[in-house]
Amino acid sequence: MTAGKRLRMKISAPLAASSFRCSQLASRQVRVKICGIMDAAAALAAVDAGADALGFVFADSRRRVTPEVVRDIIGQLPPFVSRVGVFVDLPPAEVTDIATYCGLTVIQLSDGDSSAHILPVIKTFRVGGGRAWPVLSGCRAAAFLFDTYKKGSYGGTGETFDWRILQNIKCPGPLILAGGLTAANVREAIEIVKPYAVDVSGGVETDGRKDVNKIKEFITQAKGVLI
Repeated sequence: MTAGKRLRMKISAPLAASSFRCSQLASRQVRVKICGIMDAAAALAAVDAGADALGFVFADSRRRVTPEVVRDIIGQLPPFVSRVGVFVDLPPAEVTDIATYCGLTVIQLSDGDSSAHILPVIKTFRVGGGRAWPVLSGCRAAAFLFDTYKKGSYGGTGETFDWRILQNIKCPGPLILAGGLTAANVREAIEIVKPYAVDVSGGVETDGRKDVNKIKEFITQAKGVLI
């Protein structure tokens, strides 16, 4: 065996191993956002269970929280957890003031121009129920969240929609799936849609409050699927 051939063999072996490792990394877990956080205990429990993001609702809702409460909760969180503020019908200047005061890292909007904000924006669309499909071309946002449409509601309905309508859409950014998800159905939803992330609120509650055991089970089920 020539010296040149031995050298090529030495080089090709690690390259082959590298290629194998890359192919394994092609599969991934979805990210999980626990929304409707109202107290530090629920926030810390969600983070301990493996949540990637927490959502705080500043819009009209039974889960609505004040900036003061959110600021206190966020002050107790470890680093590398996304802190998402959910807003509806609020001027960009007010959103910015709240985000800065609380220490939010992401803004979730059901309306308005995402380009008017300095933080990354998750744009929310409500689908299903015979509603016309939203026009996505030209939309700019850090991610796009699809929730169940229900007249008079901007989310948190606890109802699902037909996930198959998301299978072949051309989403201009990472897709987040929401709407009626629970530990019992999240695996199926992920396998059908293959989203970047899933978002849950009512599906991890008991009697209107976040349930630590349900949070743990939901995250276990969601992250147990490789896509």
